[in-house]
Amino acid sequence: MDNTKSFRELIVWQKAHALVIDVYKIAKKFPQDEIYALTQQLRRAAVSIPANIVEGYKKKTKPSKLNYLNISEGSLEECKYYFILSCDLEYITQKEADKLTTKAEEVGRILNGYYNSINNSR
Repeated sequence: MDNTKSFRELIVWQKAHALVIDVYKIAKKFPQDEIYALTQQLRRAAVSIPANIVEGYKKKTKPSKLNYLNISEGSLEECKYYFILSCDLEYITQKEADKLTTKAEEVGRILNGYYNSINNSR
C-alpha cells in the first residue's frame, strides 16, 4: 500500500507535524486559566492528527489504516473549531486564526488524498 520506509517521509505527516508546532507556539499566548481547558484541548486535538497518521501507517490491514486516518480527520476538524473559538475569545487574532485554518485545510486535502489512495488500493 505504501512504499515509504518511514512515516517521516509522508508529506501528510510532515504538514500535520508542522501544524502541531504552530499550534503549540500560538497556544502559549492563551491565558493561564485556560491551561487545563482550551489550551490543553487544542494541543491534544492537534497532536492527535499526526499521531494517528503514524499509528495508521504501521497497521497491517486497510480497514485499520483507514480508521486511524479517519480519526486524524476528526481531530483536524476539531482544531478548526478551536481556532474559531480562540479568535472569538480574543486569544488570537483573526489573521492568526485564518493562517492556522489555511494550514489545517491543506493538511485536510493531503490527508483526504492519502485516505483515498489507501482506500482505492488492492
